[in-house]
Amino acid sequence: MKVLCLWHTTDEELRYIKDAVPRGTEVVSAEGEFFSRWESTFQQLKRHAVDADVFMGFALPKGILEIAKNLKFLNWLHTGVDDLELIGGLALAKQRGFKVANMPGAYALPLAEQVMMFALALAKNTLVKHQAAANNFRYFPPRSPGYRSAMLHGRTMGLIGVGGIGTAVAKLAKGFSMRVIGIRRRKDKPVENIDAMCGMDELHSFLGECDYVVLAVPSTADTDQMFGRAEIEAMKPSAFLINIARGNLVQEKALYEALTSGRLRGYGSDVWPRYDYGRTWPTGGARLPIQSLPNVVASIHQGGDADDMEERILELGTQNLVEFLTGKPLTYGVNIELGY
Repeated sequence: MKVLCLWHTTDEELRYIKDAVPRGTEVVSAEGEFFSRWESTFQQLKRHAVDADVFMGFALPKGILEIAKNLKFLNWLHTGVDDLELIGGLALAKQRGFKVANMPGAYALPLAEQVMMFALALAKNTLVKHQAAANNFRYFPPRSPGYRSAMLHGRTMGLIGVGGIGTAVAKLAKGFSMRVIGIRRRKDKPVENIDAMCGMDELHSFLGECDYVVLAVPSTADTDQMFGRAEIEAMKPSAFLINIARGNLVQEKALYEALTSGRLRGYGSDVWPRYDYGRTWPTGGARLPIQSLPNVVASIHQGGDADDMEERILELGTQNLVEFLTGKPLTYGVNIELGY
């Protein structure tokens, strides 16, 4: 078997993978100079891609899947596989019959911490108050409702999606003495630190109970644009919305109008919309100036970029690889039909 690492590995990373796989497995990586070592070009990969049995990596240059006629396994080192679906990777996997694995929950801990950072920053109006302090501005009169902080203690956090990320958020929220409720397809399955579980058919009544709503569901055809005016109207005007999943879950225009009208108290997000019209029109990023609003706290896909994560991803990716090469069931195999 020949394994092609789609990024420019370090010597230590390559050695770690080679030491783990069965003897006789050839493991190679992208060649040549790079701008970002996590990405590679078609030219850097094509020599090995044509006869590789396994791809393992973070990014796929255009055309590389098409020339990989021997491909039997795509080891995708991300939590979501919606990017693969966008470029036709899942359709190609179904057509050719090669397997796909990802790593759900790999980024659960840093993303859960990012959620709590958003919750605290929004509740305490951190960015606005920091800027006021930097300008030596003192709020007057004291204790005005206009700049009063919100609380986490005793409030309700609602998790839409209770997988690895949602479960990790629930544990941290309990440290702030919050009531935590969740919503998922299988509401009968108990989850630690969740006080009550609802089904998707109960979404609007669920939203009315929450002071903080966290979106942590995978991006699929069913969840695209799932959160719009009706869902915002079901929320308390005093509530905060936090998106740690994908930007396309939320209808951008409805969100902007709610944030600028006072219908929604605040929004925190690490993810932003991507517009795709047959891949022939400019895409990427919010079209409305949501990030610049005073009641918004934002980062751009930085939630998973944290200490220990490179080692964690290499460990889980190598686990996927070893399972495939030794014929074991894939712990994190992707269901091609469901798209996750």
